[in-house]
Amino acid sequence: MGRRGDLYPGRPNDKKECFVLTWHDRTPQQIAGQFSSDLERGLTDEAAARVLSEVGENKLQGKPPKTLLQRFAAQLKDTMVIILIIAAVISTVLAVMEGHGDFLEPAVILFIVILNAVLGVFQESKAEKVLDALKDMSTPHARVVRSGREQIISSAELVPGDILVLEAGDYVPADARLIESSSLQCEESALTGESVPAQKDAAATVEERAPLGDRVNMVYSGCSVTYGRAKAIVTSTGMSSQIGQIAAILDSQQDTATPLQHKLEKMGKTLGLVALGVCAVIFIIGLIGGTPIKEIFMTAISLAVAAIPEGLPAIVTIVLAVGVSKMVQKNALIRRLPAVETLGSASVICSDKTGTLTQNRMTVTACWVPRRQERADGEDLLDEVGAPDTPAEVVSLLKLATLCCDGKVLEQPDGSLQHIGDPTETAIVAAALQAGEKQEQLNADYPRMFDLPFDSDRKLMTTVNMIDGRLHVIVKGAFDILAPRCSGQIETARKANDQMAQNALRVLAVAHKVIEVLPPEDESASLEQDLSLIGLIGMIDPPRQEAKDAIATCKKAGIRPIMITGDHVVTASAIASQMGILQEGQKAITGAQLQEMSDEQLAATIGDYSVYARVTPQDKIRIVKAWQQKGQIVAMTGDGVNDAPALKAADIGCAMGITGTDVAKGAADMVLTDDNFATIVVAVREGRGIFQNIVKSVKFLLSCNIGEIFTVLASMLAGFGAPLSAIQLLWVNLVTDGLPALALGMDAPGSDVMDDPPRPKDKGIFDGPMWLHIVLQGLMLAALTVTSYVLGRYVFAENSVAEGRTMAFLVLALSQMFHIFGARTRRSIFKSNPFANRYLNLAVLASIALILAVALIPPVAGIFGMVHLPLAAWGCVLGLSVLPVPIVEIAKLFSRNK
Repeated sequence: MGRRGDLYPGRPNDKKECFVLTWHDRTPQQIAGQFSSDLERGLTDEAAARVLSEVGENKLQGKPPKTLLQRFAAQLKDTMVIILIIAAVISTVLAVMEGHGDFLEPAVILFIVILNAVLGVFQESKAEKVLDALKDMSTPHARVVRSGREQIISSAELVPGDILVLEAGDYVPADARLIESSSLQCEESALTGESVPAQKDAAATVEERAPLGDRVNMVYSGCSVTYGRAKAIVTSTGMSSQIGQIAAILDSQQDTATPLQHKLEKMGKTLGLVALGVCAVIFIIGLIGGTPIKEIFMTAISLAVAAIPEGLPAIVTIVLAVGVSKMVQKNALIRRLPAVETLGSASVICSDKTGTLTQNRMTVTACWVPRRQERADGEDLLDEVGAPDTPAEVVSLLKLATLCCDGKVLEQPDGSLQHIGDPTETAIVAAALQAGEKQEQLNADYPRMFDLPFDSDRKLMTTVNMIDGRLHVIVKGAFDILAPRCSGQIETARKANDQMAQNALRVLAVAHKVIEVLPPEDESASLEQDLSLIGLIGMIDPPRQEAKDAIATCKKAGIRPIMITGDHVVTASAIASQMGILQEGQKAITGAQLQEMSDEQLAATIGDYSVYARVTPQDKIRIVKAWQQKGQIVAMTGDGVNDAPALKAADIGCAMGITGTDVAKGAADMVLTDDNFATIVVAVREGRGIFQNIVKSVKFLLSCNIGEIFTVLASMLAGFGAPLSAIQLLWVNLVTDGLPALALGMDAPGSDVMDDPPRPKDKGIFDGPMWLHIVLQGLMLAALTVTSYVLGRYVFAENSVAEGRTMAFLVLALSQMFHIFGARTRRSIFKSNPFANRYLNLAVLASIALILAVALIPPVAGIFGMVHLPLAAWGCVLGLSVLPVPIVEIAKLFSRNK
């Protein structure tokens, strides 16, 4: 976007009227004049500094970051947190009304609320810092001409009017109009989604209304040069670039709540209604029984406190935060805490092919060379490349093909290879290197005397090299283009070409001839005639073995892996079949075929397709939404700007940390720092384990809270009054329940966590049988507690409410400590190690110490209304507290037999 009368169009200035200013329909001279630049000498250093101060750095700008106060306030919007705050307010009002000034209850409640909010803010800030570090690591440099000198600067310092120098392997740091180019090709998949590099031409004339993919005289920020070289004048930087405009659109999108957020929100509302209902029932019972209004009100409040698991928000946040920390160590950066659980719910994973499922590096795997006719007819046509006994004829083919390549492969100190240039050429160079032939030595021994660079019209590349004192012409290109110009075993070669194509290999043919002298330049086309075919080279981007194993794990877990790629449908189908994604009865479909289908047709048939090839960004969104209409939870991977809308639309967006653009990372819920599909499956396993732990924690907390509710209700109905005070109930909830429930969330994922199918999207945290278990366990705890209250009040004392409450408090608290070990697993505790979770062991010991401190330390016991118990009462307390272990084990045995 530009502004009328602005020297540097694209500079933010809302006061001026905007109009569309295009660059591709202007000449470099016109653009240089507008920016007061020089096409040869570029901007002066002083002018560049002045423009930088005016237009700002060449960086993408997101939404203004939330302040610490805003982040903190956002953590307080949860329904359960609001209920806790209301409970704290009511408790404070009661303390004031009664005049005793005991504000311990509201203070503890508010402490839990604040702790929950602080933890949430801390984890979100930590994730953002790691993401910022990733951005800084990927900040590229740019080679520019300023004041007539070529120099390297940070890409953030680029300004409109700078002269860029680009070569193969360079990152394009800003939108720019080409001044001159030589065989230039750019990888623009980040913007267009097209996997094949785009041909560029500085001299091309482009119409004003030409779409982005047809602007062949422009290069764009976020793309890279795969072949050739060029000079260009920068036209747009930062948010004014094409990639910046997409980023601005994405900033306006709203984040959606995750399944866990919905489920906890729903459960919080349910518990709030239960608390209100309990208060109403207590009022009615108390009024009928003639209990004073004030006492009824206090009892109702204490029961409302018992109905709400005050520690749940903190427990869920801490469990999620621990999971996030584990996942960072496993190459998965979670940007939003609840997204961890969403991964555990994922039922469909839509993955890009290149780099995620494959190695993102073309590799030569097979060659064909002319042989004796008997061999060609009677045996396999192809020779495997990389085998220890690679035939000499194949090595010779790779040597000649390497001489006809401009791509380079550099050996790094750590033994790895850096590929620079066209991926098909670097694959050939790497294969020759593997066979013991170094490109530098070959070029030195057989110098290039002349070349005809590849262009889109001829689809061939030719070099003339001096070999053993004679001029050898080497030509490489597609078999269909080169075959009519060649003699030799063409039909046999055609069979080999078809065999490679069926195996999804990209095939390059290599031909050769010897000439006496170089022809005149205007007759150079004759070099590509009357050739001898010397072989075919087949290459592919091979699948990652770990991704193949991960796909098998997905299927075992009931997760449907889907491949979405811009590659050719034949290649995509072959890779998908090798990896187990495309199976019998499933289909592959192209973007063109998708566009002929209505949204209704796609939604009806979406389950038939496992491979989507040659798709557009719009197609990706349609695919995600079609699966979501089926009730599936969709994870989507992507790295380009074109992937960002689909990442945003998916239930869980996974961006690539290495190859991913900043826009893609900003739209995603998770960043894969190793760009590996297997990492997604690791994250799914961790997510499922985290959800299991949350379910165990919530189940334990609710069974305890329901036990407390039944305890008070049963005692009131029996005419015994409230068996526990409000502060005793609160202490049990926050200490006895809270610490062990938190430690329960630290359990390692079970070995069978990936054996079950994903949870349906509309399924709550608990199903019907689970609720029945919770209620029955609550009744068990209530029966034990009421029994201890009656024994303490009437058996071990003469109608002493204080002694009854003391025994009830101890049995309720200690029985939960024994009960939690049975709640760890669905299996019998005698068939598993009940003490495997050391955090749980420590939490239980700490809780028991706090329970005994409340009962035995006189000043503290006075605050909680506790009294001294005789030894026999302590024996009864211990006996009743241990009973949940055998009762639950008998119930498990009955359940398994049933």
